[in-house]
Amino acid sequence: MAKFKVIVSDPETGTSKVVELEESRATPLIGRKIGEVIDGAILELPAHKVQIVGGSDKDGVPMRPSVHGGVRRNVVLSGGVGFNPKKEGERKRKTVRGNVITDEIVQVNAKIIEKPKKAAESKTEPPKQQA
Repeated sequence: MAKFKVIVSDPETGTSKVVELEESRATPLIGRKIGEVIDGAILELPAHKVQIVGGSDKDGVPMRPSVHGGVRRNVVLSGGVGFNPKKEGERKRKTVRGNVITDEIVQVNAKIIEKPKKAAESKTEPPKQQA
């Protein structure tokens, strides 16, 4: 029984929206990887294209794009997702989760990469009328 909280951000406006998916609505996300582009209709955003950018599991362990699979691993990190080094050259072994969404994932982060054309046209300024 998969249950996801999907945070969809819009880079143009800087806003984000939380969409909760349960059971049959959540199954299209299982098996997807970080970086994949999905249809926005899954996330109640028809005609949008959405890219998966990360997530975390029930214990708050972050997903890392460079770790393959959907399991937890102890990896030596020198920066990036899951570790923020305090000194130059510092490395540390940290637990991170792989780049595949499984039923153990609780939060999925995504961003809108393509909006419907009608919405884009309405945002442009109307042509100026000559007097």
